[in-house]
Amino acid sequence: MSSIVTEQGILHYESIGRGEPVILLHGWINSWDVWREPMITLAKTGRYRVYALDFWGFGDSATGARASSSSFRIDSYVEMVNQFMTVLGIQHAPVFGHSMGGTVALQMALSYPDSVRKVAVVGSPVVGKSLNPFLQLAGYGSIAKLIWRYPIIVHSIMRILLARDSKKVRSMIFRDVQRTTIESFFRSIGDLRDTDLREDLSHLDIPTLGIYGMKDNIVSPNNAKLLNKNVQLNQVAMMAHSRHFPMIDEPETFMQTLGTFLQNNHVTEMVREASE
Repeated sequence: MSSIVTEQGILHYESIGRGEPVILLHGWINSWDVWREPMITLAKTGRYRVYALDFWGFGDSATGARASSSSFRIDSYVEMVNQFMTVLGIQHAPVFGHSMGGTVALQMALSYPDSVRKVAVVGSPVVGKSLNPFLQLAGYGSIAKLIWRYPIIVHSIMRILLARDSKKVRSMIFRDVQRTTIESFFRSIGDLRDTDLREDLSHLDIPTLGIYGMKDNIVSPNNAKLLNKNVQLNQVAMMAHSRHFPMIDEPETFMQTLGTFLQNNHVTEMVREASE
């Protein structure tokens, strides 16, 4: 376990491998652990030093956090990633994110274009209104505090949303939500709900990959079309047998897609389906 100290509290991260740095960001009520298997696979190639971060208020960065309510916004998480890269002396790197983490990765690429070589998003909202209605409601403080007061409500909603997901996904989410703070729980999803990057994406001029599960019920897979329409240098992979966690639902196809994107040094514009 590794960490750096920031004004907002402890920033926990895990790292593995040697070579070119790659930064991985998790989604809402999740932690670095969603990237565990992809990290191991990438590190085994001998090409990459892979870092997976816990956002303030989530995972092990929730412990001892001194962050204010404004620290749980997309822009604040962008600054968190920038702080991390500065402290570790990482001048530029590919930045990949799942769900909310992908939205942060896109904003990071827009805010610090010299720091991000490539960006990949996995099941990430370009437009916050594409979130499942249950998640949008969780962004309202009064509703979130009511849910938090009665854990059975949280568990019931999670069971409904994750009913068709694997036992591995369900166990991971139920574990991570218990480590999430109430402030990060509703303020981050509330800010994500109000996010709309469509106009900004036209300024993105680095290779961009979008991976979406065609059965995703958390974030609409139609966000792939928004990436394809608004980002000039894009590649989109639609996972036919995946929901919100394609790295778990279709790990081999997922890693093949991610690995090819990382290794490709040529800027191409391509749209393809990863699986039939």
